[in-house]
Amino acid sequence: MEKINRSNSEFSNRLPIKIVQFGEGNFLRAFVEYAIQKLNQKADFNAGIAVVQPIDKGLVNMINAQDGLYTLFMKGVKKGEEIQEKELITNIVKAVDPYASFQEYLSLAKEEELAFIISNTTEAGIEYIASDLPTMTPPVSFPAKLTVLLNERFKHFNGAADKGLTIIPCELINYNADTLKEIVFKYSADWKLGAEFESWLTNSCSWHNTLVDRIVPGYPKDQIEEYNAQLSYKDDLIVSAETFFLWVIEGDDKLKAKLPFDKTDLDVKIISDMQPYRTRKVRILNGAHTAMVPFSLLYGNETVKETVDNEFTGGFINKALFEEINETLNMDKAELAGFSEEILDRFRNPFVKHLLSSIALNSISKFKVRVLPSLTGYVDIHGKLPVHLTFAFAALIRFYKGTWNGQSLPVNDSEDIVTFFDGLWKSDDYEKIARLTLQNKNFWDEDLTEISGLTRAITIALEEIDANGIEAGFAKFQERIK
Repeated sequence: MEKINRSNSEFSNRLPIKIVQFGEGNFLRAFVEYAIQKLNQKADFNAGIAVVQPIDKGLVNMINAQDGLYTLFMKGVKKGEEIQEKELITNIVKAVDPYASFQEYLSLAKEEELAFIISNTTEAGIEYIASDLPTMTPPVSFPAKLTVLLNERFKHFNGAADKGLTIIPCELINYNADTLKEIVFKYSADWKLGAEFESWLTNSCSWHNTLVDRIVPGYPKDQIEEYNAQLSYKDDLIVSAETFFLWVIEGDDKLKAKLPFDKTDLDVKIISDMQPYRTRKVRILNGAHTAMVPFSLLYGNETVKETVDNEFTGGFINKALFEEINETLNMDKAELAGFSEEILDRFRNPFVKHLLSSIALNSISKFKVRVLPSLTGYVDIHGKLPVHLTFAFAALIRFYKGTWNGQSLPVNDSEDIVTFFDGLWKSDDYEKIARLTLQNKNFWDEDLTEISGLTRAITIALEEIDANGIEAGFAKFQERIK
């Protein structure tokens, strides 16, 4: 079987480079390239992508060996029905390694039709490294590389206003574009690139915060024969993803005109403020994940899918979502319900084996950010504790004992947190365990014993979990706190 490339496929033409993309990994190839392909198909966007390898090692050679072509497999569940789709992605024009060919990298700045910079260099990628210099070929950090490229474009086109770029980072940090812009300006000041360049960055370029959401398992090495059997060519760059897709971009009508996603069926929201959507994702998707891990592991489940499919644990998560978490969010209730249903479909995806143990990392800090605001918000609104989130909180504390029914639990946290609970669980005084955990401001940034009834409720839940297990313990807990 012959390896896919442009000479042996119908996709011999290369699109004009309109996008420079920093990052060539699985996520961007399953997310951004897919989105741009839909724009090309539905809106005559006619955009090619030049992919830049942001670190010294990467996939540039493999991508160029296939002339940028690769197959995206999408699998998921929607309203109970399994969906499987595949698509040959054709919009990568070339891949560039700035470490091996710095001049080729700089030449991207001179592309006449270049309009967008898109990136995903991981959360650690948007960083300032003081030792980076404009004379380095290339500088180390992504923002420094970007500053060099933007300055090269500014100089080549003599500061032309219509040659400014639309910059859309996709790294998973809040205010990603604001942070990136701040670092680029810091490099400009360090390197004395001048007021005219900085004015061009401000007035001719636009910077857009984003939220991206799609699970991308990547190269399906364990099922590669099954995937290859569906192809008539050899593909070393197969990437698998769920069918769910959400891209929220802060922008105005000008950005909507530049990116006419309204002509596609993709869920791309270009809005003035993305923070409500970020809060929605953190509270519902991430919050449900974090809340389910301890109590579901103690119940005996191993995966997210098992958790939502089980009558008891699935019912528990359903009520925590619809009756407690969603109650605290100031958004349209029908939209929240629809999003929650989509999340449950994603959790049920039979094509993604999501181990609970793999999302148990740093559960204390995750609970603080993802679940605690829903718990306290519910108390503020209703004047009483949310039953399911409170019990999940107790299960979290019990989880950190580290053992259950003689078996080790996958506790994975910083040494100081593990040590705290090791000392705490030497006692069998459940009230003391609850009180000292809730009082720990290093965990929660506040004294949670001040929440009326919470110490008592956690104490009761801990007693019942140890005496009766998770399912019967929850039933007894509900009776005792009425």
